[in-house]
Amino acid sequence: MFTGIIESLGHIKSIEKEGSNVHFTIESSISNELKIDQSLSHNGVCLTVVALGENTHTVTAIEETLQRSNIGQLQTGDAVNLERAMVSNGRLDGHIVQGHVDGTGICKKIEEVEGSWYFTFEYEPTEEHLLVDKGSVCINGVSLTVVNPVDRMFSVAIIPYTYEHTTFKNIKVGDKINLEFDVIGKYISRYVKLYMKAQ
Repeated sequence: MFTGIIESLGHIKSIEKEGSNVHFTIESSISNELKIDQSLSHNGVCLTVVALGENTHTVTAIEETLQRSNIGQLQTGDAVNLERAMVSNGRLDGHIVQGHVDGTGICKKIEEVEGSWYFTFEYEPTEEHLLVDKGSVCINGVSLTVVNPVDRMFSVAIIPYTYEHTTFKNIKVGDKINLEFDVIGKYISRYVKLYMKAQ
C-alpha cells in the first residue's frame, strides 16, 4: 500500500533480460535502506526487491507488468519515481495507492501557467476506470487531483516542487504514462454494476 507521495528519484543503472522477465538495477538515495523482499513503487508499479548492491537495488518485472505499464520502455539512465510502502502510523498525505497499474495513457499537451504546469492525458476509459473532477488519480506513482475530465481526456496541475522532484520534468508530449485509478471509486463502480445486474 502506497500514498502516491514520491520519496526519491532513482536512475536505471542496468537492464537484464531473462526469458520473458526483465531485471532492473536502480541507483537511488534510499536503496541502501531497503531489504530483500521489500515492496517498492517504481513509477507506480509495485515491485519486489530481489537483490541489493552499493546504493542500488534490483527488481524483476514479469511479462504482464511489462505489457500493462511503461516499465518495459525504461532504458539505462532513465529516472524512476520511487516510494516505499506506507507505514501504518504515518499520515496519508496522498491517497490510497495499491501499486497495481490499471493501464496507460498518452501525454497530449503540456502547458506552463504562471510557474506551474498543466499536463493533459488521453486514456481508454472503462466502466470501472473512471475519473471525476477533483477526484484522485495516480500517474507514474504520483498522487494527483483530476482536472476537467472530458470523454477520454483529463488534466492534472503540477506545482514546481512536484515538477522538480519527480519524473514529470522529463515527460514529453507523446510519452506513455502509468495510470492507477482511485481504488474506492473502482469498488463503488463494481458494486453498482453487480447491483444493477441483480435487479
